[in-house]
Amino acid sequence: MRLICYTLHGHKPLIRPAPVERDWMDRSPEAFAYRCLPLDIANAHGWEVLCPAGFEASWDGETAADAITVASDAPPHLLPVSHFGSGVLTFHLHGLFRTEPAVQLWVAGSPNRIKDGIQPLAAVVETDWAPYTFTMNWRFTRPGRVRFDQGEPFCFFFPLRLDLIEQVRPVFMPIEQDAATAAAYRTWVVARNGFNKALHEEGSAARTEKWQKGYFRGRMPDGAAGGPGHRTRLRLAPFRDSPEAGGAPDAPGQADQPGRGPAGG
Repeated sequence: MRLICYTLHGHKPLIRPAPVERDWMDRSPEAFAYRCLPLDIANAHGWEVLCPAGFEASWDGETAADAITVASDAPPHLLPVSHFGSGVLTFHLHGLFRTEPAVQLWVAGSPNRIKDGIQPLAAVVETDWAPYTFTMNWRFTRPGRVRFDQGEPFCFFFPLRLDLIEQVRPVFMPIEQDAATAAAYRTWVVARNGFNKALHEEGSAARTEKWQKGYFRGRMPDGAAGGPGHRTRLRLAPFRDSPEAGGAPDAPGQADQPGRGPAGG
């Protein structure tokens, strides 16, 4: 699958495959947060766009656009702006993204990155056809000041298909109607309860093991192999210059400042 970021005015957004690591997970006792494989996979399930410059933004709680101020020594075109008002801080990505037919981009903040005082807003953009740039928006959760450092992620995206989710037909079903799943679940519940009880026993095998690794290792409760697609890490390719690129780039200048684009509202 191909994912293109058309550069504008010779500027390349700072984009990287999202890492698994999070500061708060590093600081958890014995880094136990990384034992949650679903959390790890979500952290790395996309690409991050990084701030080209550090800045501080303040919101006074009012709804007007000038209620937000941005302070930095960096050139204005590298900084976010207050475009919509109502405490919304708007970042421009300085690139136009194109995906393959029927593939869109989920655009949001990096999963499980926690920032006090401000919240990333999520959007789905039809990048398979739209010749429009989009913005990444954050909304203050209360009046105050926040800081983004140079190199800090402000946007996270990954491809998805809207036609796939519309094909889903969700249902409720008693687990007893699926004998194999019910049996595996009961085996897991017994093992889980026994393991948690043993954690309180000095010198127990559970204390030595510290946590059950069945899901992490892709194993069923009885030790049999689980799903063939199980993985413990993702390996995303970085953005590179296209071998098809040719000709001189556009003259350098301030990046476009789009108005109300798909993800910008």
